[in-house]
Amino acid sequence: MKNLQYLFVVFLLLFSTTDLLAQKDSLSLQRKARKFVRDGNQLYQQQRFTDASVAYQKALGNDTKYNKATYNLGNALYQNKNYKEAVPQYELTAETAKDKFTKAEAYHNIGNAMMEGKQYQPAVDAYKNALRNNPNDDETRYNLAVAQQLLEKEKNDDKNKDNKDNKDKKDDKKDKDDKNKDKDKDKQDGDDDKDKKDNKEDKDKDGKGDKDKDDKNKNPEKDDKDKKQEPKPQQGKMTPQQIQQLLESLNNEEKKTQKKVNAKKAQGKKVKQEKDW
Repeated sequence: MKNLQYLFVVFLLLFSTTDLLAQKDSLSLQRKARKFVRDGNQLYQQQRFTDASVAYQKALGNDTKYNKATYNLGNALYQNKNYKEAVPQYELTAETAKDKFTKAEAYHNIGNAMMEGKQYQPAVDAYKNALRNNPNDDETRYNLAVAQQLLEKEKNDDKNKDNKDNKDKKDDKKDKDDKNKDKDKDKQDGDDDKDKKDNKEDKDKDGKGDKDKDDKNKNPEKDDKDKKQEPKPQQGKMTPQQIQQLLESLNNEEKKTQKKVNAKKAQGKKVKQEKDW
């Protein structure tokens, strides 16, 4: 029994010693972390933000749950315009912070980082979370109003762009359809003109032949009559002396001579022709 009590006492002593050593190491690490944070703060005040970031990271290396180091690292990254890298630090602070004031500041800075990246919807959400934790923060309320205006403008611009793109697509399609329609119409008109031309040539050819044939077959007697009525070639006109000689030579055959003289006079008349061209 005494042996068991002795072992129990020894175990308690060992456990206590180990616990004391762990606590001592933890306190040592926390002191180192606080020292790095102080160094980082001095560098931050000197606007040496990169060096300050390194100091804060060293502080977190000694104490991963050191919220001040996390928050200050986010600020140093933000001041160095590393907005994307700053956001996770602020988010971690907002999750682990025990007081609402610290949470509100973390969400406020998340909103600022999102605004720098023109991510207006996440910025609006962050500012609203900040106001939930600190409703009296006028600066956050002002930033929220600005973010909401920019978000609305972005939505309207996107809507107008979509409408313009849709209109352009419709116009392009209409232009393409009109071009195809005009092309088909030109082709059809060309085919129609060709058909009309061919039909006209065939009609003229057939019509002329039929007309000539019909005219010829219509009144063959008229053709013969027209041929008979065609004037005979004129003979040369007789002079008065020739007529007188002819009359004297045929004086004894008066009747016969008279008929011949009348025939000669009829042949001597000019035939008046009507031009048909």
